[in-house]
Amino acid sequence: MVLLDIKGRATYIFGGNFWYFFLTGRLNSIMKQINKIIADSPGLNIMQKRSKKTYDALIKTGFRLLKKREWDSITVAELSRSAGYSVGAFYGRFRSKEELLDALAAHHRKARNAALEHFFSSHNNDDFIDKLIKDIVHYHWNNRNFWRAAQLRGMRDPEFWAPIRQTGHDVASKTIEMLSEQADRPLTDEEEINVRFAFQITFGTLNNTIINRPGPIFMNQKLFIEKLTQAFHLVSNCDNFKTKKKSKK
Repeated sequence: MVLLDIKGRATYIFGGNFWYFFLTGRLNSIMKQINKIIADSPGLNIMQKRSKKTYDALIKTGFRLLKKREWDSITVAELSRSAGYSVGAFYGRFRSKEELLDALAAHHRKARNAALEHFFSSHNNDDFIDKLIKDIVHYHWNNRNFWRAAQLRGMRDPEFWAPIRQTGHDVASKTIEMLSEQADRPLTDEEEINVRFAFQITFGTLNNTIINRPGPIFMNQKLFIEKLTQAFHLVSNCDNFKTKKKSKK
């Protein structure tokens, strides 16, 4: 005997086993869909109030510990204990320590993008480049353990680093926009490339300093900011953008 199921597919009935096989198959299909949704969601996306409170506490504790320690030295047990929860509570929200780093990176990007947006909206003086480089250096120094962990992870997983790289590109684009406004003209292609390469040097120097600490000048020294700012001006040639405008008149 043959019946059609709810999707119009033919189903063969073999006595009393029909409902068993039918319901079991439907349940397995539903569970696969649920598991896929969970698998695609960072931190398992458990959004109940109590669960979110635990999730947020683990995120906050992760950042707090990274202010004092490097990522590799922080264990799941220590992080859970410091947050006031059990290891089981941690694994109820994150499948691994690496997944916690994914969540930390997402929170970090959101906070940093908001800070940069505020910076660009409140700084438009001739010295905004100097202030921007100072802000970028201080930000990386204050979060150096997080950045070290993020860079090491990015070496193994290019997809992890892609959004962080995009933030750097966005900073360059916004800077070009502001420099164009100050020069009262669009920048030339060569000028844009010079500005973007100046940022490439800036971020590259910061990343290398965090990972390798080569010296002789270190990120927590005032001279580091002064020299990096000087290098940005030299490579970008941004001080001459307004001069070129005047010379065309």
